[in-house]
Amino acid sequence: MSGESDLVATPSETVGPFFHFGLATDATLGCVADRFVPGESVKLRIRITDGDGSPVPDALVEIWQLDADGKAAVLAPAGQKPAFRGFGRLPTIEDGTCEFETVRPGRLAGGQAPSQASHINVCLFARGLLRHLHTRVYFSGDSALADDAVLALVPAHRRETLLARPDPDTPGRWLFDLRLQGEDETVFFNL
Repeated sequence: MSGESDLVATPSETVGPFFHFGLATDATLGCVADRFVPGESVKLRIRITDGDGSPVPDALVEIWQLDADGKAAVLAPAGQKPAFRGFGRLPTIEDGTCEFETVRPGRLAGGQAPSQASHINVCLFARGLLRHLHTRVYFSGDSALADDAVLALVPAHRRETLLARPDPDTPGRWLFDLRLQGEDETVFFNL
């Protein structure tokens, strides 16, 4: 084969500093649900830290969620923005945070799928990661946590890393610490 390799490219590469080019300039990507959407309005502030506890100021965070009734978002008619999008995407800033405006998601009822407590799915892209990371944000104090089929798969001593807590200074704001490494590393799911 005259020195050519039969090796193929790996399925993923380090994200690098270029990935922000894919971030739309539409500021509404931080607004998952506008103020007219039924349900409890919440702000979810996510703070990302590395293994040393330092903020990660250049990550990209995507979230997906159900509406307050536990239903997925539907497409809006052509030319209209939906009041509930079910999806958000924001970069982190210098202190490693980003903040989404949304509604507290409804519980995914059993039916054919296992029961799940109110949660928000998170996907993280950041420098140094060969693959993006998936986790969930649950709301501390939710009585449905004990019945959540996915949370039950997580060892009891690690579940705390998946819980957002109410901000004592700002009613309606929830704080979630996403730790990439270390003793209190957030639980990530292999999807």
